[in-house]
Amino acid sequence: MDAMVLEEQKKPLVLRKVPLPHISANQLLIKLTACGVCRTDLHIIDGELTQPKLPLIPGHEIIGKVVDTGSAVTHLKIGDVAGVPWLGYTCGKCKYCLRGQENLCKAAGFTGYTIDGGYAEYAVANEQYCFPIPPIYNNPSGAPLLCAGLIGYRCYSMINKNAINFGIYGFGAAAHILIQVAISQGKKIFAFTRHRDIDAQQFALQLGTAWAGGSSEIPPKKLDAAIIFAPVGSLVPKALRDLDKGGIVVCGGIHMSDIPSFPYDILWEERSIQSVANLTRKDAEQFLTIAPKVPVKTEVTTYKLTDANKALSDLRNGNIHGAAVLVMD
Repeated sequence: MDAMVLEEQKKPLVLRKVPLPHISANQLLIKLTACGVCRTDLHIIDGELTQPKLPLIPGHEIIGKVVDTGSAVTHLKIGDVAGVPWLGYTCGKCKYCLRGQENLCKAAGFTGYTIDGGYAEYAVANEQYCFPIPPIYNNPSGAPLLCAGLIGYRCYSMINKNAINFGIYGFGAAAHILIQVAISQGKKIFAFTRHRDIDAQQFALQLGTAWAGGSSEIPPKKLDAAIIFAPVGSLVPKALRDLDKGGIVVCGGIHMSDIPSFPYDILWEERSIQSVANLTRKDAEQFLTIAPKVPVKTEVTTYKLTDANKALSDLRNGNIHGAAVLVMD
């Protein structure tokens, strides 16, 4: 099968012919329809996440059809459309798994990082970490839901349900999905984009945000909560300054540049900072139930599998509104 392979970090992916993977008892063989291109893929390729298996097939926003099943598979069958997210395995035995924090599992495996992922014609995944895809999302537009959507939803779930005014810093795939969920639930969104990115600000306003501006601008209202998707540590004290009393800053990225020191008075009055690590299967089940009801619609730019390096470059340079998705022939 064709696959785009990371052979060395900080180097472009290479097109390779690799053997069709074998499945074990609990696994599925999936023929891919699409795979989203996520900023986490950039962090892996650029060496900011330092422990990938190499060589590696990246990609963890997978949608495809099940074409073979292991002997112990019980919930999905050949012909089903399955989604595969970042969390690909947990031990089920460590203290984190036992207390409902499988996203922190000591032995977790991650799709497209420690487990080969979806920049390929076929992928293997553990059935317990795959999800039936609603028919509305059985196409390239569904792929970003498997990470951008799930991480955005997990960030959103960290926030007090009574919060109304939300700031979102970094207007990419996760933001444009989350905005739709939040607005459907009566929230007011204040979008912060790269400096002078007028196109992104217009896109945010078209999606129904109450306000859109550059990341250095002051919003017209104090925020009840802020979610930071951009991997920029200096946005943490900026968001704290934008918060009202008792507000929370949620950092949604897997990687962020160093957070500069800041005065205690912008954290005081019971403001807080919360990081989000990975996701749980419960997050996926809840979000994939909510998304079709909104319904969430994703803005995608599609690329051929062999154009994965171009997709990554466009994402790195901020040339994509919404999400990039590799589409398999």
